Amino acid sequence: MASAAQAHGFPHTETANPHWVTPPDKAALAHIPGEDGIPIFGTTLQVIKDPIGFSRRMFEKHGSVYRTYSFGSDSVMLLGADATELVMFNKDKIFSSEQGWGPVLNNLFPRGLMLMDFDHHRADRKALSVAFKPGPMKHHCKVLNEGIAERVAQWSGTEFKFYPAIKSLSLDTAASAILGIPWGPEADKINKAFVDEVQASVGIVRSPIPFTKMWRGVKAREYLLSYFTPQVKARREKGGEDIFTQICLATNADGTLLTEGEVVDHMNFLMMAAHDTITSSATTMLYLLAKHPEWQDKLRDECLSVAPAGQPVAYEDLGKLELTEMAFKEALRLIPPVPSIPRRAIKEFTFRNYTIPAGTNVGVSPQFVHKMEKHWPDPDKFDPMRFTPENSAGRHKYAWVPFGGGAHMCLGLHFAYMQIKILMHAVLTQNRVVLAGGPGYEPEWQVFPIPQPKDGLPVRFEKL
Repeated sequence: MASAAQAHGFPHTETANPHWVTPPDKAALAHIPGEDGIPIFGTTLQVIKDPIGFSRRMFEKHGSVYRTYSFGSDSVMLLGADATELVMFNKDKIFSSEQGWGPVLNNLFPRGLMLMDFDHHRADRKALSVAFKPGPMKHHCKVLNEGIAERVAQWSGTEFKFYPAIKSLSLDTAASAILGIPWGPEADKINKAFVDEVQASVGIVRSPIPFTKMWRGVKAREYLLSYFTPQVKARREKGGEDIFTQICLATNADGTLLTEGEVVDHMNFLMMAAHDTITSSATTMLYLLAKHPEWQDKLRDECLSVAPAGQPVAYEDLGKLELTEMAFKEALRLIPPVPSIPRRAIKEFTFRNYTIPAGTNVGVSPQFVHKMEKHWPDPDKFDPMRFTPENSAGRHKYAWVPFGGGAHMCLGLHFAYMQIKILMHAVLTQNRVVLAGGPGYEPEWQVFPIPQPKDGLPVRFEKL
């Protein structure tokens, strides 16, 4: 008989996956320094309130390997570029992404690419990569140029909150480029569904108890599945360049099509990844450019050298926006869209003289390694020139990991670069961006689940 989890379409829960390695008991981790926090909640509330400060305090007190209890389980954090390389490159296949993200995302994004390991992950990643080949990418470029130009024209000369505005735009462009449909009246409902799914991922209650964040997230997933599923057959018959259709047509190594369920789950995950992380990253970059207007001028000059103000950026010219790309990389360094990355050790391993047993939940922290002075002098300064070839020479490869690394490097990273470059060209060639929060304004950031300014980031687009 199928478990309740399977009956509700959640095939990746621990009870439904006997291959999952059981976490060790507390005694097996007692030799690792750390803190349990308060009863029931552990350190969860501290992590949610100030994750960067919490990591720094733990590092200063316990070092680069520490144990903590948060979000309902014990885990061990490994800090530093070498630790990040060990976990993300995963040469010896010690760490499971499926079992790391699973407890957080099982009920929401089962069979998402991030929740797969090894041969299964490699096969599905290869199948999905067809959507990011040059042909489809040229199509995406055209769609993004059109959608972004129209929305930026509405923003020019106005004062507004950037975060909700770019969230709406990124969902609309994702709908156009990824789903291949003109967006209609269901936009608000779709948007709310994705918001509910992401918020549920860090809800303190981890079961879908009625009226909790997880319950709303599960209901949102059910709605999105009902939205995507009927379209798969039609897309296979019709064809098209959008990502959804390309994934509907994707095949396994033996030439068979992905199942309908696999297509729908991949789309659910990709739509979340495509619009939530880019929303955060675009907001971060715009905030930093508004704070450093001299960099607006530099990027504006580069953008105008590629295409006139208000004109589309050709796919072939995206590579010429080198300074814009470096500024984006620096924004991702300062505020990475995924602050920490979980894994589970499926084998015992030793790191920095600590033996860590199989089953241990292990985490690495992009937000920490991105601020380490040994890799990034004056780490809090916004300086895109860090990413010139000369300044990058000799830097540890895993000192900058906003897109992950190893086999799980973000499949859509070139799509993200393309979207940001088109957005920056449209904005900067026609506007000067000014922070509108008053003298000395600094936004307060909500870091989890994905960074965003709590006040929406008020800005003013002054027409040039």
